[in-house]
Amino acid sequence: MKTILRIVAGASVALALSASAQDEALDAEDESAEIDVADATSGEDESAASGDDADKAPMGAAKKNERIFTSLPLCIELQGRAEVRRPGAKAWAPMEEAKFYPLGSSFRTTDADSSLRIQFGAEAEVCIDRSIASFSTRLEPLGGKERAITLDSGIITLKLRRDFPAGLFTVSTPGFTVVDPQGSSRYAYTKTVDGEVAQIRCLTGGLTIKGRHFTFPRLKVKDEVKIRSSQDQLFTGLYGKSGDCLVKLDQGLVRTPDYSTTDEETGKPAFKDVAKSLDWKLSPKTAVRIHRALPAIGERMSVTIMTFDVRGGLKNRFAFAEGRAEVNSGELCVAAQSQDEASAKQTAEAAETTAMEIDMDDDDTDSGVADETGSEEPAGSGDAGGGEDLDF
Repeated sequence: MKTILRIVAGASVALALSASAQDEALDAEDESAEIDVADATSGEDESAASGDDADKAPMGAAKKNERIFTSLPLCIELQGRAEVRRPGAKAWAPMEEAKFYPLGSSFRTTDADSSLRIQFGAEAEVCIDRSIASFSTRLEPLGGKERAITLDSGIITLKLRRDFPAGLFTVSTPGFTVVDPQGSSRYAYTKTVDGEVAQIRCLTGGLTIKGRHFTFPRLKVKDEVKIRSSQDQLFTGLYGKSGDCLVKLDQGLVRTPDYSTTDEETGKPAFKDVAKSLDWKLSPKTAVRIHRALPAIGERMSVTIMTFDVRGGLKNRFAFAEGRAEVNSGELCVAAQSQDEASAKQTAEAAETTAMEIDMDDDDTDSGVADETGSEEPAGSGDAGGGEDLDF
């Protein structure tokens, strides 16, 4: 009996010990599980926090990118001597490096060994590199998001980032305006006795040039054009210097049928005035001349535009009045060219008939007739005003 009681007591003790061990093991598993969950939760919190930071980072970057320009231009580099004329001031004052200047100020270098860098923001600056040059900034309201400079003299280099936002920076002169520049571009500007001459070169990126009756949609890398304007803006000359630059030339208004609407009285299609333009590729040694005139009566300007090829030959010619579709000549050079070809053909036939009747020893006389009547080069040169006259 005692033996049986001892066996039962030992078994109960063993069961109690095993149950205690199982409870400790379960507690350990629970603790480890809680640690793992805590770690996982902290990891999720960290990832969520990082995700929030990641979400906030682009927003912060976007907000940061919204501020393209600083409030005032900053002189970040000055070598040699440079001067500034603040808005309203009549005298020039010496410039200082690492100093802000108000918008509307004019800047210039005073000798050929001086360099100047004016920064409008972290990604926009205007440079003068070892030359005498000057430019002015446009006065903007406080908090304005646009910047503009006006060329005055010398060689100016504009440096922007290649994906610079459109519509924020312009370069202007009385004869044209450069809009939406991206990357780097260089401007050589000179005031002449009768007007201005500007040479624009795209170094990187691209830019658009807009003027009265002409537009360069986009100049690309290494494209270069020369623009000459008279002081009264009644003449503009466009000359190709490098690359093939597309220029759109205004051809006035043209009255065309509008088949979408009909005239109530006649039942025929109505008419509408449509702006017409000519696409001309301005390559080296080609030119465009734009002549304007104000009539004695009225305010609508009369315009004549001519294009010339590399030999100075007249290729296109048309005239129109601004805003008047009924005053538009259309293309004039095609008819003139056909008449010239017909007359040249008649002259060639007459010369051939004469050559058959005269003695073969009169070669000098034949060549003289050919020079006076058969050569088309003098006529083309005369229309263009000569090769050097393209730069007038």
